[in-house]
Amino acid sequence: MERSYGPPAGISTPAGLFLHITGCLRLGEQAQVDWAQFGHLAIGRARRPLMAFVMVLSYSRQIFLRFCLDARMENFLRGHVAAFTAWGGVPRVVLYDNLKSAVLERRGEAIRFHPALLGFAGHYRYEPRPVAVARGNEKGRVERAIRYVRDSFFAARAFTDLDDLNAQAEAWCSRLAADRRCPEDPNRSVREVFAEEVPHLLPLPDNPAPLLERVAVTVGKTPYVRFDLNDYSVPHTHVRRVLTVLADPHEVRVVDGGAVLACHRRSYDRGAQIEQPAHVHALAEQKRAARQHRATDRLAQAAPASQILLVRAAERGANLGTITAALMRLLERYGAAALQAAILEALERGVPHPNAVRLALERRREQHSDPPPVDVTLPAHVRDRDAPVLPHALATYDQLKDQHDVPVSND
Repeated sequence: MERSYGPPAGISTPAGLFLHITGCLRLGEQAQVDWAQFGHLAIGRARRPLMAFVMVLSYSRQIFLRFCLDARMENFLRGHVAAFTAWGGVPRVVLYDNLKSAVLERRGEAIRFHPALLGFAGHYRYEPRPVAVARGNEKGRVERAIRYVRDSFFAARAFTDLDDLNAQAEAWCSRLAADRRCPEDPNRSVREVFAEEVPHLLPLPDNPAPLLERVAVTVGKTPYVRFDLNDYSVPHTHVRRVLTVLADPHEVRVVDGGAVLACHRRSYDRGAQIEQPAHVHALAEQKRAARQHRATDRLAQAAPASQILLVRAAERGANLGTITAALMRLLERYGAAALQAAILEALERGVPHPNAVRLALERRREQHSDPPPVDVTLPAHVRDRDAPVLPHALATYDQLKDQHDVPVSND
């Protein structure tokens, strides 16, 4: 069954601009598209708008419904791809309201389409058409479909997350919505008329259009990039650089030219840090190496003999990090000059180990009768307890004994 195409007599229409909707359409000729908002969805600390992408075939009234967390161009085009895939074909004309995803500017009959939409329409070989200004009734089929979605599907609908909601929407479109009476032919269901319309749709292209969100991001001092309210880790070797984020609804990739630096599962939370364990481990190792390098440099300046001790210790297979940390503690307690002398003594004894250095420092302290090197912030009773105790010379006791042994005269 084929119906007449074109505007009724007496209606003037700019050539190629739009098709008068009250006229009859051919099978597979036209679809209508619009966004609709269905409140908000709380995800963690974020409050995201819940948007519904609705496309309806004007002849059979077959509905496609997909919910998204924003109305960006990428989700707008993803809705088209999902609808065309679900229907197994593409209508020849897609009718739009004058929304920014389709029309950037309009001056009378002069229309500047969004370049992304034009490129997409060329890939799928359909004609994008906007309705006339202030003539929303020209896309009444999709407006009625949105009302039907609100009343028949979304009202009192319970769902766990966006994926669950879209799974329920897909089942509703293929069952309840497809089993309703077709407004153009009440004797048949939408499902029956849609089955008749499918062969008249344009075939799908061999490869779907790439629909990744592409955003240039700047990495600061910390190895994270900010994308869509959240932070994603990157290798610490790429701080203070400009990278590119490529995102789809489920994955976020960070690339530097043609090299993929990180792949993360996309988060719709707010202020979350999404990390790869390898990035965190590499950063920790780099910081540990940096701290050890700084400690080695400081030891080399304060006690040059420490470098010889480290070389000798390495020859014996000792842990250089542990030795460096121990020498740094001795440097803080005893000072540079004492540490240098103690290291030289330990090297002369052929024992390149911090314990030998510590013993040499203690011997030097006892020889000079110096107090133990304790923190001045310790309580007084602790400092007094560690004070050196000098034993009394026993010679004085001998003198007292000699005086006691002197005989006493009776005169």
